[in-house]
Amino acid sequence: MASTQTPPFTPRIGRIPIRSLSPQQPENRWPSTAYVGELVPFAATVFREGHDRLGAEVVLTLPDGTVARHPLTQRVAGTDRWQTEVLLEQPGEHRWHVEAFADDWGTWLHAATVKIEAGVDVELMLAEGALLLQRAAASARGTAATVLTDARTALATTTLTPASRLAVATDARVAGALAAHPLRSLTTRSEELVLRVERTRAGVGSWYEFFPRSEGAKRQKDGSWVSGTFATAAKRLPAVAAMGFDVVYLPPIHPIGRLNRKGPNNTLTAGPHDPGSPWAIGSSEGGHDAVHPDLGTVADFEAFVAAAAKLGIEVAIDLALQCAPDHPWVSEHPEWFTTLPDGSIRYAENPPKKYQDIYPLNFDNDYEGLSQEILRIVRLWIDRGVRIFRVDNPHTKPLHFWEWLLHEVNTEHPDVVFLAEAFTRPPMMQALAGAGFQQSYTYFTWRNTKHELESYLTELSHETSAFLRPNLFVNTPDILTEYLQFGGVPAYKVRAAIAATASPTWGVYSGYELIENVARPGSEENIDNEKYEYKPRDFAAAEKAGRWIAPYLTRLNRIRAEHPALRQLRNLTVHHSDDDAILVYSKMLPASAVRAGRPDGVIVVANVDPHAARQTTVHLDLPALGLPLDSRFGVTDLITGERYQWGPDNYVRLDAFVEPVHILRIDYPKGV
Repeated sequence: MASTQTPPFTPRIGRIPIRSLSPQQPENRWPSTAYVGELVPFAATVFREGHDRLGAEVVLTLPDGTVARHPLTQRVAGTDRWQTEVLLEQPGEHRWHVEAFADDWGTWLHAATVKIEAGVDVELMLAEGALLLQRAAASARGTAATVLTDARTALATTTLTPASRLAVATDARVAGALAAHPLRSLTTRSEELVLRVERTRAGVGSWYEFFPRSEGAKRQKDGSWVSGTFATAAKRLPAVAAMGFDVVYLPPIHPIGRLNRKGPNNTLTAGPHDPGSPWAIGSSEGGHDAVHPDLGTVADFEAFVAAAAKLGIEVAIDLALQCAPDHPWVSEHPEWFTTLPDGSIRYAENPPKKYQDIYPLNFDNDYEGLSQEILRIVRLWIDRGVRIFRVDNPHTKPLHFWEWLLHEVNTEHPDVVFLAEAFTRPPMMQALAGAGFQQSYTYFTWRNTKHELESYLTELSHETSAFLRPNLFVNTPDILTEYLQFGGVPAYKVRAAIAATASPTWGVYSGYELIENVARPGSEENIDNEKYEYKPRDFAAAEKAGRWIAPYLTRLNRIRAEHPALRQLRNLTVHHSDDDAILVYSKMLPASAVRAGRPDGVIVVANVDPHAARQTTVHLDLPALGLPLDSRFGVTDLITGERYQWGPDNYVRLDAFVEPVHILRIDYPKGV
């Protein structure tokens, strides 16, 4: 008869409990992520029964096999939350776990100090300490062994006073020897987690969006247009580089459908000279693997990419998985679309909006065939020099498709970066990031008040930063918020300053520097939307007339380049002000994480009311800035050059029509 005895139960918790490890994604379904040069916080909740002392370390196995140990500390006593920060400088998969242990020497030293001072169990405590030192000396070598042996002898010498014997135990040489040969027991190991570290551009960049067809476009006397080309667009690149932008994003560069082509401002009827929306991809001239003949050839595109690279700029292109009604796929693969009962193909919709010039893809009829075709397309553009893809509306495609595609691409090309343009519900946005997207658009454009920004920037920098990297675009062809429509130059400065300093990746759409803020009536987008027409801009005339903020954008990017603290995400701290329109936050890196060997700290104070001057008192959390409480220190405004003496509480006045934002460099005192 078979035994029915229940196997013995094995507790799930270790001898020393280790819980709530971070960074990790919710459910730990996918690895958490970081980028080269990021200072990543590691933490765990560690505790045990009784009052004995503990220690903990994070143990990192780097991609090259090197094992690095980093001590964890309790930043706030009694919280049981142990943490440290580690600067990650190697791309690839990092495996890590936490080890917790009983700190035998720390436990004894605390008890001995208390008991000997009180005259309780004096000789017993000193004998116990001598035994611990004997144990430590047995595993030590050289000078450390000698120091520990001598200390053991002193603790065991009863002719010496208890106070002098205890003093030996607290000697710095003994502490150093024990640091090198620690006394540990009950070592407990947590589960192992994975952290994927990607190249720096996956987390850091300044993006500039423009339509190549508009750069160099000319209108003829008969109303027709001569389109800009990759060659004319390349002439714009030096100016973009001069402003400090290092990524140029191009909307779709493929042939545009003629069937149901949209006219100006999204009208349903296009005239003979209307170019149509680039997102209505495909015509008899080709699909996603082709370039629009008006822009040039594939060779011309590759020359554009090469010209950008010479200026230190990477080129991002749009991956928009949708088709115009005359895309070759429509006739070759009708199964890749949704057919309605009347035999027609369903248009793209966002009810009540309907996009008559676009057919969405259907992955459920031929998932394998469609997926492989898209992978082919992505590989093709990678071969043509592209390493960054801005993905249009990824939330309208199956999540498991993206997980598969990004895995396939990044396994072959770990340097490829995907940006998710998904303005949708938080679970989908976060799941896309979790499944592999290196960057994500956000709700930043619709977070404009002080309280909205405080909450949202905290969420981005701390709550979701283990897997979601925000790209704070200040505007797009489709997004011109009321704040920008009615806020004038101050609003444009405020939004750019916050985006450029709050996130290591930010972006602008061409025309932002010209304060293009006239909206289409009843809409949240520019009038004469560039999606549907050519829009050449006279930047030289704007510069001559002083009607632009390009110098301001340039200054922001220079500040970012000069301050490594601003190229981090997880180090943002929100501070308090007494005014409901004055937003205050800081970013700080300790000296150990800065190549120059000095702390780097920046305080941003922004008046988010673009219509008024505001004054208030700003209250700073000085320890978060690496400064002692009640410190006095200098700050320098990196916009105006003015200098101030600051401390915990500081008066601020910001006039929206003069300079609405302070970007303050902390001039750290020597020794901090």
